[in-house]
Amino acid sequence: MEIKKIKMGVISDTHLDHYNEKLKQCVSEHFKGVDIIVHAGDMVDFCVLDVFRDKEIKAVCGNMDNDSVRKKFPEQLFFDINGFQFALVHGWGSPWDLEDKLSARFKGVDCIIYGHTHKPANHERDGILFFNPGSAADRVVNSSQTVGILEIDKEIVGKIVKI
Repeated sequence: MEIKKIKMGVISDTHLDHYNEKLKQCVSEHFKGVDIIVHAGDMVDFCVLDVFRDKEIKAVCGNMDNDSVRKKFPEQLFFDINGFQFALVHGWGSPWDLEDKLSARFKGVDCIIYGHTHKPANHERDGILFFNPGSAADRVVNSSQTVGILEIDKEIVGKIVKI
């Protein structure tokens, strides 16, 4: 059976109460042709997702999200694409040891997609791809705004994109 290549647009820490023209432009430029959108939390209000209305969306809530987001989206989500197991979570507590905490909590997955730190990550550790798209909106913690692309077929390949 042939495996269909899946392209995933990954975004986190938008911290917006509505989508704006900059986010709309980012989506049309960098998420063109993606099959799935993944938001790793801290959208603040779920109307931010309206910009992705024609795409399949997987999302979790983050520590800065309002009650409506917390009621609509879980704190963590597991899903399978092409036989690979993904864990999606925003993150919690100190950003300094977050990957250690994620590694301890999520066993048996191939990729952990997370946010919270506002710093992009795209590396393998102990056989798990740790992928954080950074922040699409923050310029305080990280000097550049970023999103991510994951391509999944016979392997998972991640790319961080400066916007």
